[in-house]
Amino acid sequence: MKKTISILLGVLFLATACEKNFEVENSSYLTGEKAIEMVDNDPEFLSSYVSGFYSWMVANLQTYTGHDDYGFLSCTMIAEFMCGDIAMGGGQHFGMYDYLHEYCGYEYVRCRQLWATFYTLINNANSVIDFFAAGVDPDNINARGYLGQAYAIRAFSYMYLLNFFQDPVDESGAFRSDAPGVPMVVATRDGYTQEEAAALKGRNTQADVMKIIENDLAEALKLLDGYSRTSKNEIDLSVAQGIAARYYLYVQNWEKAAEMAALASAGYDLMDKARLFAGFKDVEDNEIMWGFNHTSDTYGMYASFPSHFCHDHGGYASIMYKCIDAKLYSQIPDSDYRKSLWNGPEGDATASSAAAAYPYASRKFGADPNWLEDYIYMRASEMKLIEAEAYARLNKTAEATTALKSFLAKRNPQWTGTASVDEILLQRRIELWGEGFAYYDLKRNGLGVVRKYEGTNHPVWGQVDFPAHDNTWNFQIPRSEMQNNLMLSDEDQNEL
Repeated sequence: MKKTISILLGVLFLATACEKNFEVENSSYLTGEKAIEMVDNDPEFLSSYVSGFYSWMVANLQTYTGHDDYGFLSCTMIAEFMCGDIAMGGGQHFGMYDYLHEYCGYEYVRCRQLWATFYTLINNANSVIDFFAAGVDPDNINARGYLGQAYAIRAFSYMYLLNFFQDPVDESGAFRSDAPGVPMVVATRDGYTQEEAAALKGRNTQADVMKIIENDLAEALKLLDGYSRTSKNEIDLSVAQGIAARYYLYVQNWEKAAEMAALASAGYDLMDKARLFAGFKDVEDNEIMWGFNHTSDTYGMYASFPSHFCHDHGGYASIMYKCIDAKLYSQIPDSDYRKSLWNGPEGDATASSAAAAYPYASRKFGADPNWLEDYIYMRASEMKLIEAEAYARLNKTAEATTALKSFLAKRNPQWTGTASVDEILLQRRIELWGEGFAYYDLKRNGLGVVRKYEGTNHPVWGQVDFPAHDNTWNFQIPRSEMQNNLMLSDEDQNEL
């Protein structure tokens, strides 16, 4: 008999090898009353399960043996390559097929990489959720926090799956609620019958997936209220609010996006000029809301984000350079501190390597000699930009301008003007370059990419334009899932 979500069943908490007190076999029998009893007796035993979420997000070579597979940030990296704000330089290496939109077919590893990364997180979240009885929230504050993180991770994962496997908007820019979404795997606590849960493993509409995301966000926000995390590796209330802000921006609920973003950024301090040039590699900076603090037990060396993005390392960025698009660079005012995060058109003759000296090469991501750069998932700057955009979409120009000006006071203090949607989207491109948002922004706004223009710095082999709504923006459902999921048919596959 076929099994659904075939890549993932039985792949629970594989990334928790570094958690010495984690016992995988527990997940096979702790269900129902036994699970509830264990939570009541010792809620702290769940901490290792929850740590498994975050270990999986940085797991190296988690779905195949390529050095471009190192967890969540490898998923956002390959999406960044598909867009226009990164121009490749040097030789051809990892990322070249993503750059050319030639890796979206169901037979390629990219589809499996994305599918497995997020569905494994979902399955792991469901395992934690099912330690708790339906309709009953725990009284213990730490148990509430663990359950809240599971709901937040599940919402986070379903949102990214929608983004990768569907075109979210139509030609007019309206969100396509009735478009096919993704299969859903639910927990017993969610209250579905076996028949209903089985049916959800087909290709639900985006509206159907939105319902579970919004329920999960509501649960996360409720349960995480009052919970204090042990490190920024974890999701706390502010991060859950940030995930909600991203989601509501994606589905065009501007009021909720503005509200959640403002709440999320409260208490954080945007980077000043000095911190801006510290290399984006320390989660302890007070602008960083969520990330992963790498230690000698978790670093990835060549299979890592800095290997691909830091030109001062001897990693893959020394072979295929990651440069800012020349047209985008030209739009950054000289008075903006961020302009120095990239070389200019003349390069940098004083740099220590050919990659770091290259014209337009990124200098944003600094090097740690031991390859222990932290991974950054969420920053308060992103939240201020979400708040500003949401207000601009609501035609609340004064509020949008106030939010944008408070952000730019730490980036370009000379900025004066009125916030518009176009200005805010430009600021997102500059501020969040390389951090995994270009693909998200292009798709939710129905925008394409133009790389072939006068003065372009994209290589000749990469000067290919990709219009909005082109089928190659969407990944196909992996071959093994199509073969093994009884609830999917050939008609459910994305077209290329």
